[in-house]
Amino acid sequence: MSGEQAATLPRKTYEKELLRLQTELVKLQEWVRAEGARLVVVFEGRDAAGKGGTIKRVAEHLNPRVARIVALPKPTERERTQWYFQRYVEHLPAAGEIVLFDRSWYNRAGVEHVMGFCTKEEHQLFLRQCPIFERMLVEDGILLRKYWFSVSDEVQEERFRRRLTDPTRRWKLSPMDLESITRWEAYSRAKDEMLVHTDIAEAPWYVVESDDKRRARLNMIAQLLSTVPYHEVPPPVLDLPPRPPSTGYVRPPRDLQTYVPDHAAGL
Repeated sequence: MSGEQAATLPRKTYEKELLRLQTELVKLQEWVRAEGARLVVVFEGRDAAGKGGTIKRVAEHLNPRVARIVALPKPTERERTQWYFQRYVEHLPAAGEIVLFDRSWYNRAGVEHVMGFCTKEEHQLFLRQCPIFERMLVEDGILLRKYWFSVSDEVQEERFRRRLTDPTRRWKLSPMDLESITRWEAYSRAKDEMLVHTDIAEAPWYVVESDDKRRARLNMIAQLLSTVPYHEVPPPVLDLPPRPPSTGYVRPPRDLQTYVPDHAAGL
């Protein structure tokens, strides 16, 4: 990005548009539930590319019973003996559900391949099987959307440095993340090869420029909404019933219960 595009989006503009898009996401959710649709959104990209923050904004106002975030840990010994895609299949949505994958089966094309956690044969098998697997999902009626968050090396390093000194985000930084700095080109080659094999017509990749996190979030959400043929589902008509008259209930004395101390009073 260059020129005007490179400037950080003003917070007021960002927050206004984010709220509008999040309102549309709620409409999308209600359409998914009413139609019995199944939506899978895959979030991939380099470390510190802004995936987690975007997922947080996507899910912020959604019903957690409808929209689930799936962020799997490293596979167990048993899972390592399964078909590679097997552990992900059990997290796919049923009718009326949305699943947001915070990293997905594409771990094999990225970190596992670059860091040597899988063999060359396993990597090549993944590249052959992944398009077949995804075509099967789409043929079965799943709405599959895949987003790659692209961040420059300078911005990634800046975000890493901020995490080192921020106690609320320090947990996001691992030795594996730091290793990605020294293997930047290896990850780039792995990503390029992955896109060649898995950017298919049935489930294309959408690349999100994410040096500006605010812009990236808005662009990704707007694009997702544009690819799903949802419509507003009228909510059921609800009337707040009148409160019935008292029947003599008396609240127990406060000293019989343990209350949370008023920490806020001392601020």
